[in-house]
Amino acid sequence: MSDTALEAVLRRDRAVVAASLVAIAVLAWAYVFWLAASMGMPATPMETGGDMAGMSTSDMSGMDMPGMDIGAAVAPAIRAWTVADFVFIFAMWSVMMVGMMTPSVAPMLLLYAGVGRKAGASGRTIASTGWFFAGYLLVWVAFSLAATGAQWLLGRLALLNPMMATNSGILGGLILIAAGLYQWTPVKGVCLSQCQAPIAFLTSHGGFRTAPLGALRLGIAHGAYCLGCCWALMALLFVGGVMNVLWVAGIAILILLEKTVPAGRVIPRISGTLMVAIGVWLLTQ
Repeated sequence: MSDTALEAVLRRDRAVVAASLVAIAVLAWAYVFWLAASMGMPATPMETGGDMAGMSTSDMSGMDMPGMDIGAAVAPAIRAWTVADFVFIFAMWSVMMVGMMTPSVAPMLLLYAGVGRKAGASGRTIASTGWFFAGYLLVWVAFSLAATGAQWLLGRLALLNPMMATNSGILGGLILIAAGLYQWTPVKGVCLSQCQAPIAFLTSHGGFRTAPLGALRLGIAHGAYCLGCCWALMALLFVGGVMNVLWVAGIAILILLEKTVPAGRVIPRISGTLMVAIGVWLLTQ
């Protein structure tokens, strides 16, 4: 490749990264929608008449997919999960996390790609953006493993309905209150500040890395801050339903707004107050 052609490619790197992120997010969301449709899940709980907890094993038979019994994986305590069930649900959570978190990490990745281009033009080299992104996603894959374990436990305790939402108003209220209170904590503030300011994060962590392993570790560090910022919001998936695509999209939008809108702690505090209020209301029903 000639120097001129190489320079042209480098100038387009931000566009390439942006297009790749859009493609990844679209594919992940397409998988979530396909999965919900394949399992016969409605877009919202209202389409079921509001109560799915009473569905029987035979009612769930239409949710089977090749290779596993989906009904057993999502319905409350129909039977113990097999290894295939666990792997399937873990994959579902992992893809969903990619779809939900890719938009909010895009500013950091675009900054990384832009600096990489400038460094390359000046004769210096930093590790590929892909290594940083891989480290970031590793954190959310690890979270997906924990979420899968939580779903298994709630299912065994008969606390989930087929929408993968809790059928206990008390548990739902407690999750909302806990998530709402966490929105006000200093830990949330520290983690959110690192996610809102990519340059500040990089400066406080020694800047860009030249080695792939260093970039991977830097991505893991950034992912850890994002996890600290968003884990409580992800717990809300068990309130509105893991397979309620509108609920999933709403949480993803809230996360994106928190990280990108220059409103400081206003959005988390407003949303946290609403969560606590709704949680208290559920507990009183």
